[in-house]
Amino acid sequence: MAPAAALVVVLLSLGAVVSAGVAQDARAAVEAFVARLSDVTITDLVIQQNLTLYHPDGRHPQSTGEQRVLIKLPQRQRLELTVEGRREVRLAVGDRVWIRRADGKTYETPAGGGGNDRTHLLVPFRRSAADLLAEWRSLGVRDDVSHVTRLRGRAVTVIGARPGDRDVPSVWLDAEYGVVRVVTRERLPAGPGVVDLALSEHRPLAGGFYFPYRREAFVDGKLFMLITVTSVRVNTNPPDALFDPEALRKEP
Repeated sequence: MAPAAALVVVLLSLGAVVSAGVAQDARAAVEAFVARLSDVTITDLVIQQNLTLYHPDGRHPQSTGEQRVLIKLPQRQRLELTVEGRREVRLAVGDRVWIRRADGKTYETPAGGGGNDRTHLLVPFRRSAADLLAEWRSLGVRDDVSHVTRLRGRAVTVIGARPGDRDVPSVWLDAEYGVVRVVTRERLPAGPGVVDLALSEHRPLAGGFYFPYRREAFVDGKLFMLITVTSVRVNTNPPDALFDPEALRKEP
């Protein structure tokens, strides 16, 4: 084999080894986080929060509202949204989403529709490390790329991005707090854009589980939405009817 060709083979082999090692690091970080919560039992959450939507300039509040989010594990979520006196309900069961508008009309959205709420990403229970990584891959996050950095003075594992990458899909994982940042590429009404969800003000909720009381969503670097949590209740067993699409259609 010619020296140049041999060098190429060696470099490719080293690249494959490094890539495998990085993927292993990402899996190890997620597995350690999931294992830390293995003794915590949470079956459902009821979250009350305030919502502020911003002008496209990202600096001036445009409208305010309230949200109540009910999550019943493993795959049911109900979001009740009231903005400027108009109420909307979004119901997600598995990978299907229904919306009840303020005028009472209820319809099922196409796959992937119903908005970009990421609340379910904050609740890792009843999902393995492999499940979480698969879910993140569905958002475009590469689990064979990762690095460790610091965010607000804490070490975090960035899965899906290399140092310096700012607009590629990634999940930032704090070993204690869990997900503290999610970057995705989305199809938005104005066209494709980068959505950056920053999570902060984590507070202990149950056992070793922390929940973020502040969430900021940026679109192409401009603040789009601010959510501040006012209360979180766990294991209250909300009625199954609240997650029933047919019952949603009949609500007054």
